[in-house]
Amino acid sequence: MKVLLAEYAACHDPALAHEGAAMFDTVKQSFERCGYEVVLPGCGDFAAEIERLAPGCDMGLVIAPDHLLARYTRILEQHTHNLGCGFMTVALCANKVQTEKILRAHGVHVPAGAGSGKRLIKPVKGCGAQGVRVSDGPAGDGEFAQQYIEGEHLSVSLVASRVIGDACAYFTGKPPLVLAVNRQVIETGDDGAVYYRGGETPVHPAREAEIIEVAKKVILVLGGQGYCGVDVVVSDKIYVVDVNPRITTSLVGIAACMREEIAEILVDASKGGGPEQVHMTGSVRFDTAGKVSRL
Repeated sequence: MKVLLAEYAACHDPALAHEGAAMFDTVKQSFERCGYEVVLPGCGDFAAEIERLAPGCDMGLVIAPDHLLARYTRILEQHTHNLGCGFMTVALCANKVQTEKILRAHGVHVPAGAGSGKRLIKPVKGCGAQGVRVSDGPAGDGEFAQQYIEGEHLSVSLVASRVIGDACAYFTGKPPLVLAVNRQVIETGDDGAVYYRGGETPVHPAREAEIIEVAKKVILVLGGQGYCGVDVVVSDKIYVVDVNPRITTSLVGIAACMREEIAEILVDASKGGGPEQVHMTGSVRFDTAGKVSRL
């Protein structure tokens, strides 16, 4: 069977190219180990390449920055079976302000709007830590400010089964499968700029069960499918600070510890199935260039 793996950054975004390549290599190697023929787009027009190649593939997955992912996912869905989040969920999660409103309405703790003093400034539509900074100044055009929360930076990596149903009833099939809780390495520069440097996985923080339940609720509320990452800061409460409806860098570390193949998990989840749990061996430290070292 043929699978189209369309990774955007390597050819089109030098700032994210190393991180994109690390995620892509992890997924590609898994599909190849599972016997799939992997089809890759060229470095021309990304949308045109997906439109050209997807009809000849049995399935596909797009890896791209959040604010672009919905457009390319929609094209993929028009021509083949999508192994990732649906384009409407992707479009919602790309708007950080709207996502926070929905989560808050469903009882999920998110940072409050910024008051006076130290706050976090974020692009309304951004990818990872790009454009994020700590400041006591106002947000600019296309940005928003939120409460700065001191705490432990973690993420939860999950795979959600595709929504199954007919004209009369819809249900989400299996509960989201938790792959791992990951510790994030976050640095703040002298100018206040925030940088994501990778992390450690799997980790088992004191409030692990509670963190996992929050992450599962987030994915169900937003209608996530396929691989998703939920970023949290653990302080007095568990605050959800970002939702990534796509492959994240944490997968590089997870794949080095997980006995199961992420390719098989994604394919099975896209059909409403998949394992009840995964099995991890040891733990690793990983960076955004794909370097993995055993702990």
